[in-house]
Amino acid sequence: MFVLFFLVWVIFNGQLTLEIALFGVAIAGAMYWFICKFLNYKLRYDLFFLKKAPLLIHYLVTLIIEILKANGAVFKMIYSAKYELEPAIVHFKTDLQTTFARVLLANSITLTPGTITVSLKDDEYTVHCLDKELAKGIDSSVFVELLRRIERKG
Repeated sequence: MFVLFFLVWVIFNGQLTLEIALFGVAIAGAMYWFICKFLNYKLRYDLFFLKKAPLLIHYLVTLIIEILKANGAVFKMIYSAKYELEPAIVHFKTDLQTTFARVLLANSITLTPGTITVSLKDDEYTVHCLDKELAKGIDSSVFVELLRRIERKG
């Protein structure tokens, strides 16, 4: 998080000089101390993300690819005169253990065009799909498998 604060500082300044860098280190350090002291942030959260970084980057790339594929599918559904949309509500459970993975899955479903996570309670999801075709395999999607791998690597 410290590095992120420093990078934001440099980006907002638009240039990098020794003075800006030193002041940025001080500001980033103060902000990091503040979130640790008052927002219950811990160094282990940073270590968690560093350890999982390759898998998280893979997940992000997969998410972008799935968003693009879903955009094409939804576009074809909407603009096809022959296709009659049949919206569906899907309920399913996952075996994901961490709140982080569950919330990431819910957000990924919502970011993918044609689907919206309506509810997430414990391990049970309620998802609205623009068409019943989009609901097929949602409980065993590529997102679920990648999140299982992220949880296992530890």
